[in-house]
Amino acid sequence: MKHLGKLALLAAAIGAAAAALMVFGARLGLWQPITGFGLYRSYFDLLAIGVTAVGLIALIVHLFRKEKVPAAFGGIAALIGVAMLVPMISSTLNPPVRAAPINDITTDTANPPVFLVLDETREGARTSLAYAGAKVADIQVTAYPDIAPLETNLDADSAFVRALEVAEAMGWDIVAKDAEHRRFEATARTSVFYFADDVVVVVSEQESGSRVDLRSVSRIGRSDQGINAARIRAFQQKF
Repeated sequence: MKHLGKLALLAAAIGAAAAALMVFGARLGLWQPITGFGLYRSYFDLLAIGVTAVGLIALIVHLFRKEKVPAAFGGIAALIGVAMLVPMISSTLNPPVRAAPINDITTDTANPPVFLVLDETREGARTSLAYAGAKVADIQVTAYPDIAPLETNLDADSAFVRALEVAEAMGWDIVAKDAEHRRFEATARTSVFYFADDVVVVVSEQESGSRVDLRSVSRIGRSDQGINAARIRAFQQKF
C-alpha cells in the first residue's frame, strides 16, 4: 500500500501518454487520422475516468495513513485525470451545435472551382471531389450565408501570388499550382487528429481588381463540423 501513490502517478503518466497518442498519433505517422479519432471516441473518456479514480483512491488511502508524500503523488495523478476529463465535462455543460451535414464548402456554389490534379485516389479519401450540386448548395447557403467570393483591388496576378503566400503561411501543402491560369490545389490538415482536407483556389480578373474563389472538401465524414467554412473565413481574413 505504501507505493500506491507512486503507482497512481505512473498510471496517470501512462494514461496521459496514451491520450496524447490518440490525438497526435496521425501527425506522428502512426496511423490514419480516422484511427486516432476512433480510439479517442471509444477510449478517451474511460481512460480519463480511470486515471482520476486511481489518483483519488491513492490520495484518500495515503491521507488516511498520514503519508504526505505518497498522498501528494495520488493528488497529482488525480489532477491529471481531472484535466483529461475537461473535454467530456465541457461537452456535457455546453453541448456542441450540430453542424450542417455537408463536407464540401465553396465561395461559388453556382460554378464551384474544380479539382484538376487531386482526384479520387488521394490517400485515405472516402468522399468524392465531384460537387453534389443544388442540394449541397442550398444547405451551405442556409448554414453558412457569409461564405462568398473574395473581391480584391489587386490585379489578378498579384492576387494569385498573395493567395499562395497566405496558403503557405496557413501551413497548407501546395500540391499543384498553375500561374498561367491563376489556380492552385493544396491539402490542409486539421490541428486535432490531423485530418486531411483538400482545397482549390482560383483567381479571376475583374473589371476593377480581381476575385478569389475557394473550395474546401473533407476526405472523410458526411459532416465537416464547420471546419471547411472556418478555413475559408481564416484564409480570407489573412488575405
